[in-house]
Amino acid sequence: MKPITLFPLEGLPIIRPGDDLVALLAEALRRWGGAQEGDVLVVAQKIVSKAEGRFVRLSEVTPSPHALELARITGKDPRLLEVILWDTAVVLRTRPGLIIVEHRLGFICANAGVDRSNVAPEGEEIVLRLPEDPDGSARRIREGIRQRFGVDVGVVIADSHGRAHRKGVIGVAIGVSGLPALEDWRGRPDLFGYILQHTEVALGDLLASAATLLMGQAAEGIPAVLIRGVPFTPRESSARELVRERMHDLFR
Repeated sequence: MKPITLFPLEGLPIIRPGDDLVALLAEALRRWGGAQEGDVLVVAQKIVSKAEGRFVRLSEVTPSPHALELARITGKDPRLLEVILWDTAVVLRTRPGLIIVEHRLGFICANAGVDRSNVAPEGEEIVLRLPEDPDGSARRIREGIRQRFGVDVGVVIADSHGRAHRKGVIGVAIGVSGLPALEDWRGRPDLFGYILQHTEVALGDLLASAATLLMGQAAEGIPAVLIRGVPFTPRESSARELVRERMHDLFR
């Protein structure tokens, strides 16, 4: 096993709608000597959403009857809840101050990923939605890096999610390109020759969480991380591989 090295891509500006995100990432990569074949670039969802213009001004949102009912239960701004419903397949849990949903992309999260932190100056009622197609965003970044450096890298779009049975948030993959989001280790022997029967490894989530150690959650200003030395077999993939099918979900 070779060492795995993480490089924080510092110096990126505040991203605005229409910015050439690939060009900015490539400039940051050059400070570390550029990208190499087999590297993984983990990019925070927030800068992808900003570049894609996924902002919503709450003053321009009219709450639906469903949003108004959820506001009565949760105490949240009904305009915010309306935006959350735009990206919601099913509302799963509500209580004062909390709404948990199944996002239309399949994963379970609070607020359908709609966020206010690190989005706009205090006092501006602006929220940010997740990218429309995070896998597509990852593919475009991967292709842009290939064009600039002549190498193939894996790309992970990372977001911070909580977990049903543990406290705290971790980084998870919501978009993947060029590497397996999920690795099937069934059939491999362990140290003592036992053949693994059920083991699947969430490689996309592992990489997202590792990068989040450097990205942080507040004012760190590091929205992308280059990871070098991860062993994987390149292939096209999707973050949907990480979503447990409803028929196998014993907790819903």
